[in-house]
Amino acid sequence: MAGHSKWANIQHRKGRQDAKRGKVFTRLIKEITVAAKMGGGDLSANPRLRLAVDKAKAESMPKDNIENAIKRGTGQLEGVTYEECRYEGYGIAGAAVMVDCLTDNKTRTVADVRHAFSKYGGNMGTDGCVAFQFKHCGYLLFAPGTDEDALMEAALEAGAEDVVSNDDGSIEVVTGPWEFSDVQAALEGQGFKAEMGEVTMKALNETELAGDDALRMQKLIDALEDLDDVQDVYTSAVFDE
Repeated sequence: MAGHSKWANIQHRKGRQDAKRGKVFTRLIKEITVAAKMGGGDLSANPRLRLAVDKAKAESMPKDNIENAIKRGTGQLEGVTYEECRYEGYGIAGAAVMVDCLTDNKTRTVADVRHAFSKYGGNMGTDGCVAFQFKHCGYLLFAPGTDEDALMEAALEAGAEDVVSNDDGSIEVVTGPWEFSDVQAALEGQGFKAEMGEVTMKALNETELAGDDALRMQKLIDALEDLDDVQDVYTSAVFDE
C-alpha cells in the first residue's frame, strides 16, 4: 500500500481551499470573463464557459455576477482585460509545480510567482519543463465504500476514460476535460455523488513528501495560491499520512 492516502490528501486540500473561500468568487469571475471572451457567451457552444459557470453555481455565486462576467467577456460591459499565462517549476524534492494565472500585468505576475518559488525553497523553470508530467482531464473522487463495479459500469457508459481504485478504498473517475460535466451529471442521475469533482491538470507520477519536506512544500503551495493573479496551482506532490 502506498505511504499516502489519496482520500486523506484530497480531504486535506479541500479543507485548505475552503479556508480561502474569500478569493473564490474573484477567481471564478475572471475565468468566466476570459472564457466568454475567447469562445463567446453561449454556454452550449462554449464548453470552457459552461464549466466555469457550473463551478460558480456550485459555489452559490449570484446569477447577476455570472451574467455580468459573461457580458464583460463578450464586450457588452466594460471591464479589465486579462491574459492567460502559465508558469512551471520545481518544489521541494523536485516535485513538479504548474501555476495558471489570469492577469492584467504579466510583468507583475511573473515577478510575484518567481519570488514565491525562491522564498519557499522552489525553483521557477522554463516553459514546458514540467507540463509533460500532467494530463488535462476531468476528475471525480468517490468515497471509500462506493460500489466499485456499479460505479465503473455507470462511468464507462457515461463516457468516462478510466476508473481507478485506490488502496485506501476511494475510487477515481477520469474523463476528458470537456466531457466532465456530462459524466458528472450522468453519475449523479444514478445516485453516485462525488466527494470532489473538477477539471484539473492531474499529475501522471506523484512525489511523496513527509515531515519537514511536506511542511515546506505546503508553504510554497500556499504562497502561490495566495497571489492575486493565480487561478490554480497543480503539483505532483502528495503528503504522507
